[in-house]
Amino acid sequence: MITPAREPRSAAVLAGVVTAVVGFTSSFVVVLAGLRAVGASPGQAASGLLALSVTMGLGCVLIALWSRLPVTIAWSTPGAALLATAAAPEGGFAEAVGAFLVTGLLLAVTGLVPALSRLVRLVPAPVASAMLAGVLLPLCLAPFRDLVTSPVAIGVVLVAWALLARLAPRWAVPGALGAALVVVAASGALDGVAWVSAVPRLEWVTPQLSWASVVAISIPLYLVTMTSQNIPGVTVMASLGYEVPWRASLGYTGVATVVGAPFGGHAINLAAISAALAAGPEAGPDPSRRWVAAVTTGIGYLVLGLAGGVVVVLADAAPVGLFGAVAAVGLLSSLVGALQQSVADAGLRVPAVVTLVVATSGLTVAGVGSAFWALVAGCLLTVAFRWRARG
Repeated sequence: MITPAREPRSAAVLAGVVTAVVGFTSSFVVVLAGLRAVGASPGQAASGLLALSVTMGLGCVLIALWSRLPVTIAWSTPGAALLATAAAPEGGFAEAVGAFLVTGLLLAVTGLVPALSRLVRLVPAPVASAMLAGVLLPLCLAPFRDLVTSPVAIGVVLVAWALLARLAPRWAVPGALGAALVVVAASGALDGVAWVSAVPRLEWVTPQLSWASVVAISIPLYLVTMTSQNIPGVTVMASLGYEVPWRASLGYTGVATVVGAPFGGHAINLAAISAALAAGPEAGPDPSRRWVAAVTTGIGYLVLGLAGGVVVVLADAAPVGLFGAVAAVGLLSSLVGALQQSVADAGLRVPAVVTLVVATSGLTVAGVGSAFWALVAGCLLTVAFRWRARG
């Protein structure tokens, strides 16, 4: 029997476990897709997943122990989605790693220089949301394009997700992942798989820098991480009564991103989507004790990160589009939120829609992808519309 004194701590531990499992399983496929899209080999993608899991796991533990606040760190899911729709750099994955390193430096400097944070906030929220929606939309459409190729496999995933979304929404995406694993096992795709490649290990990639990659990857990755993760993460925590230590948190995520970049990690940040799981009432009735949930979340990420090589092997062996379907259903809630925010301001709906269209188009100019040009188009149109309104 659990005593009243221990009940709050057990609730916090359980909330932390749920946060880690839901956070990892609902988006690791997107991370793998993003890393592979910018040139990572299967081994490098597994290394990146491990590096991200370790850095964000340690971040959860260290910041929670230091601040006694339920602050959780996560990988940048919108950033991974951005990578998944980006063109691979001419210099290969090494050039992408150089761009990740620059992103980490920008995040760290943002924590030290308040003016840079204010500058990021000048990007109109509808434009930033529309860019994110444009990045997410092609990924959410992918299962329906692949449905003709793998109707049974993808159909099972979609049906499992739909049922759980109605009955147990929190477990809808993990349930879709479980259905995908059952499909892989039943298809016989695992016969002859070289499981030795699933052993967790870090692979060093020497970074290469180029202006094209900084413009095409670093800047959009930094902006989408700030506007879709860090700033909303602070807002979510404030709504629950917590003031996030901004400088320390941004400083850690920036430095940890720099450290993890040569091993394939693209970016980590303050949790936004999953922040409430570890900081809300589910983590116990006493808000001052919910930091235990953040520590448990960090430990969970460290443990789950060791499975990175296994999930890469499973993803490579799976039927066409199967894990893409898992990624798509995992991104649907983010897509809905981005679309809602993009049209919330009636005066900026046209710039937002143009941003969405450009981001979805796949436009590439001078090696720079559509996400950057979408931001440029949206910001220019916003200035024009606001100038017209003042006139």
